[in-house]
Amino acid sequence: MRVLRTASSSGRPDGDGPGSPYNVDVYDNDGAYFAAMGGPAFREQLTKMKMFRKSFTFGKRGWLTAELAARDHDGDGRPDRPPALTSREGVAHLEEPSHQAGVVFGGRRGGSWDYPDGRINGYSPAGCKTNFPWASGGDFARPECEWADVRTDSNGFYYMSIMDYRQVAPHNNVFVHGHRKVAMDGYNRYKYRGSGLLYCNLATGKYEPYSAGTGNGVNAIFMTDDRRYAAMPGTEYLMESECGLKKGGAIVSTVDLRPELLPSEPYTFAVERRGGAYTMEMSGVFAHAGRATFRYTRAFVQDGEPIWHYNQRPEEYDGRFNADWKWEGRGGTLIDRDTWPAGSGYPDRFMIGDPHMNFYEGSAQVDDIRLYVPR
Repeated sequence: MRVLRTASSSGRPDGDGPGSPYNVDVYDNDGAYFAAMGGPAFREQLTKMKMFRKSFTFGKRGWLTAELAARDHDGDGRPDRPPALTSREGVAHLEEPSHQAGVVFGGRRGGSWDYPDGRINGYSPAGCKTNFPWASGGDFARPECEWADVRTDSNGFYYMSIMDYRQVAPHNNVFVHGHRKVAMDGYNRYKYRGSGLLYCNLATGKYEPYSAGTGNGVNAIFMTDDRRYAAMPGTEYLMESECGLKKGGAIVSTVDLRPELLPSEPYTFAVERRGGAYTMEMSGVFAHAGRATFRYTRAFVQDGEPIWHYNQRPEEYDGRFNADWKWEGRGGTLIDRDTWPAGSGYPDRFMIGDPHMNFYEGSAQVDDIRLYVPR
């Protein structure tokens, strides 16, 4: 990896509107989905902040693109606590001091979710940290600090994900859930004791409650076309692990990382597209497994289940999984028509980091990014 220049300066204001290169669809930061769910209060909340973005290329012949984003709350024309991407000794350092930005992050340390330095699941203890101003429902007129507390919800990181839109950059978390094809990500749920997450014990090959793990799990997910949520966009999960394939229901931690071994024992993540299938691979030293490599392959359409938006070109797909998504909220009704029509095509764009502009906070080091193209 070539040396990166320091990239933590202000960047440019961007409102994600029709004239923006970051404008994608109705689930954007200024999207019609949020206007439907939140009503006039959503537009009012947007006026209280500005978004700043910075984009630059690096690597050999500029084949990699860095996208940084942050918010300006106090109106001084500069983003508050923006993320930074720098390099030291050939290693990219991602620093995200605020969850209101995007550029790991959580999990237990020494058996505790509350770290000796005061951080809570990787988040700074200072101030309120909420999912403001993007949600799938509720009272959008609430003051920012009365929205859902992300600090005691979850932290995370995308180790490698394949997205379905061209200019991959940070957006709200609702947007991200509707634009993934394949993902290996961390989802570190603070002191979680519910039934919505499971831990695959590699020693026994059996599912256990999430609390049986260390909270440093990696989810290996192929997205399919079924809707996972009633009130927000998001495709259903096909989750692979040594405990078997699981569709929907509780999110599965496929393997547990051992962050105490970093950086001397790094992890490698890869996604391959070849022969009508995607393959996910993760290698390193894992809890209950030691040094190991895990690979999971799934065809574009297998057992009647497609991988969401797998077709890069129209001729790869006949429209059979097309649908309309309907949303009703305080602002009225929105129908997102033709979510996967015949004649469509979706690029494969890999993404590493934190794409959420209202969740996740921390730092990470990334080295040795490679792209292989079959001859």
